[in-house]
Amino acid sequence: MAKNLVIVESPTKVKTIKKFLGKNYEVMASNGHVRDLPKSQLGVDLEKDYEPKYITIRGKGELLAALRKEAKKADKVYLATDPDREGEAISWHLVNALKLQDGSFSRITFNEITKNAVKASFQSPREIDMKLVDSQQARRVLDRVVGYKISPILWAKVKRGLSAGRVQSVALRIICDREEEIAAFIPREYFTLEAEFMPKGAKKPFLANYYGKGKKKQSIDSREELDAIREEIGKASEVTVEGIRESSREHKPPLPFTTSTLQQEAVKALNFSISKTMRIAQQLYEGVDIKGKGTVGLITYLRTDSIRISDEARAAATDYIVTNHGKEYLGSGAVSKKSKKNVQDAHEAIRPADVTLLPSEVKESLSRDQMRLYQLIWRRFLASQMSPYVSATTTARLDVGGHLFTASSTREVFDGWHLVYSLADEEKEGKLPVILKLKEGDVLSLGSLQEKQHFTQPPAHFTEASLVHTLEELGIGRPSTYSPTITTLEKRRYIGKEGRSIFVTELGEVVNHIMKDSFPEIVDEHFTATMEGQLDEVEEGNVEWRAIVRDFYPEFEKELDKAEKELEKVDLSDEVTDVICENCGRNMVVKYGPHGKFLACPGFPECRNTKPYLEKIGVPCPKCSKELVIRKTKKGRRFYGCEDYPECDFTSWQRPVEKPCPKCGSYMVIKGSHVVCSDASCGYLEDLVEKDGTKAEEKVSEA
Repeated sequence: MAKNLVIVESPTKVKTIKKFLGKNYEVMASNGHVRDLPKSQLGVDLEKDYEPKYITIRGKGELLAALRKEAKKADKVYLATDPDREGEAISWHLVNALKLQDGSFSRITFNEITKNAVKASFQSPREIDMKLVDSQQARRVLDRVVGYKISPILWAKVKRGLSAGRVQSVALRIICDREEEIAAFIPREYFTLEAEFMPKGAKKPFLANYYGKGKKKQSIDSREELDAIREEIGKASEVTVEGIRESSREHKPPLPFTTSTLQQEAVKALNFSISKTMRIAQQLYEGVDIKGKGTVGLITYLRTDSIRISDEARAAATDYIVTNHGKEYLGSGAVSKKSKKNVQDAHEAIRPADVTLLPSEVKESLSRDQMRLYQLIWRRFLASQMSPYVSATTTARLDVGGHLFTASSTREVFDGWHLVYSLADEEKEGKLPVILKLKEGDVLSLGSLQEKQHFTQPPAHFTEASLVHTLEELGIGRPSTYSPTITTLEKRRYIGKEGRSIFVTELGEVVNHIMKDSFPEIVDEHFTATMEGQLDEVEEGNVEWRAIVRDFYPEFEKELDKAEKELEKVDLSDEVTDVICENCGRNMVVKYGPHGKFLACPGFPECRNTKPYLEKIGVPCPKCSKELVIRKTKKGRRFYGCEDYPECDFTSWQRPVEKPCPKCGSYMVIKGSHVVCSDASCGYLEDLVEKDGTKAEEKVSEA
């Protein structure tokens, strides 16, 4: 009987796939990549048309020997690595590492690890797709050249251990730009006005919101405007129902998950980090031991930007919906979205491998986190195939002396896909049943007026979900890169998190400043997005992969030479202070660690004394008049506090200035090119003037 060897990437897949195949199939795992560029050197020959130098990954020797032994015994080798560019590249490396001859091997792929999908893949074996391999090679070589050429400059000019990357540097730039927007934001005051209205015969009044005068919607931007409106309303003789408007709305079902939308929704709905989502999704894809069924792959491949659904999966969902919920809950099945030219449609959206395998049936076999993620994916897929959710809204317009107030009541007409799924950030619709009884021309009585003061809010700090959404919208990176990009930025201490919010550390600001000044193309979002498009062209077979590197490297080399010559060294350590080490009497020095600056004794390693570094800013504390210093949260985020903490608890996220507000006497802070009062209700601001007498915005315009 013929002997066949099947090579997959993960040992978990071995267990899942083995039970689908007969005794004449041996299944082994490569444990990911077996060859890669060397870590100790660039590994790309710049003089020989950017030829990559691949070596066996350390520790993979014994594994490759075992694979070679089995390959020699096999009549046929099937390479069943993941169905994407990286999986294709791994198969190509296996062919070379195992010295497989043409005709002795075939490439097979499956989007889900189920018996039907795996067996079907053997019916359509193919050759290695070199267009996919070349696209991955181009990406790998570009990333290696950027990282290995810029990182030594950062080591020399800033600190050893820093790194730069083609995608991570753009992501850091985007986060830094958002933090600058937040720091420069100046709030604007506005007001809202609610009024109580009592219909005849009603027991309780209802609230309506101020809309504007006449037919035009009007915002209330000052206390003076509010007082004038209140005065005119107070003179009104009666309140009438000026009009009733009925409207209905169909809420389309959500699209099935792609990698990025799964990551975003898991953050919002389950509070999972991006890396945790991908780790658990990988487990669900590769297979979980289900009681009574053995090892089963529960979801389709998790790295995809396609929303396509196979005909078989659509038919299975149709049967389930009609059988369990009725024909009225069955949607049209049309999945549509404004397509982007760089979307890869190699495989399907993320969905359950078997929609009839209910979350409740596998609950006992899954961990809590596995269960929650599987349930999210199962419900989202089913919802995507269901009919729209329909709501009806009644809006009443109330005339008070020429001023309009509005109140709305929304009710469910048909639950549709809401029966099984609701979005994590979906707005909950309020109900005001009393509105439904009003008729045009009804006369109401006016009750109390309730005003609220508000201030416009700055842009929100990025979360993992919103950062992934932004990277996807800008066309930066690919589904498989989002998680490692964010993880790398965290490991390098360029960013930190407080709750869900991402912020930039001092080290991240320094690195971003250097990258913007010395390598503007690398951190330009449009350039990076264009590069992704070129990599897709390689995959389509329209461009030779080395041509992309040839176009990129010469200009990049000029920027490298310029940075090495002109970039000033950033001194982040060994600044001597007047703080005396209480252990040995030496003057302590400023060192730079993972979380930023700290004080250390220069007598290390004999004396290991360290202290927090408190940098004074030359401004007295508004609360106790002692010095203000720069402090950091445990996560590394910078703020300003009193040197006498904890006796004095003054803190400010923005840098205070010495001059008090001339309008109300509160302390003032720097926001962008302005100095503003810390009391938002005061609203005083003035231009920021530098020590040389120049206004900040003048310096910007001159630059």
